[in-house]
Amino acid sequence: MLSNTSRTIKTALAAGVVASALLIPAAGSAAASSSGPAVSVRAVDPNTACRSHGKNYVVRTYFRGPNKYTLRCGTSTWGWKHIKAGHGWNSSMDRKTSAAIWSGKWNGGGYSTWTASCPSREKFRTKIGTPAGTNDVRTAYQVTSLAAASC
Repeated sequence: MLSNTSRTIKTALAAGVVASALLIPAAGSAAASSSGPAVSVRAVDPNTACRSHGKNYVVRTYFRGPNKYTLRCGTSTWGWKHIKAGHGWNSSMDRKTSAAIWSGKWNGGGYSTWTASCPSREKFRTKIGTPAGTNDVRTAYQVTSLAAASC
């Protein structure tokens, strides 16, 4: 037979397990991806999608906390078509864009990633805002200049 203390401990442990299970986000949810960059709901092949859809078609959705940023097919001056033609597009560009939006520093018009060295140098830049939407990715590219932030 269990003592009152043992029952209290077992009840507390069971309640803790249930509470922690409720706090763990479901796989695939925006909260579940809070530990790193997230490409979400729509991640279609832009090469195929942008041939058969208009400029406003969303091919990627990126997150920064609760905020959503979309990459649309776009035109030669903004969006996926602009990035592909001017800077190239592949899975590496997709990951870098996601990382810049997820954890980059605000650069005055988008988000950038920086080196961990001192002085820190900008590595990758995104610009946000298009004719189709204020939270759309206008462009994303590797930074090749030697501009540095002070230590």
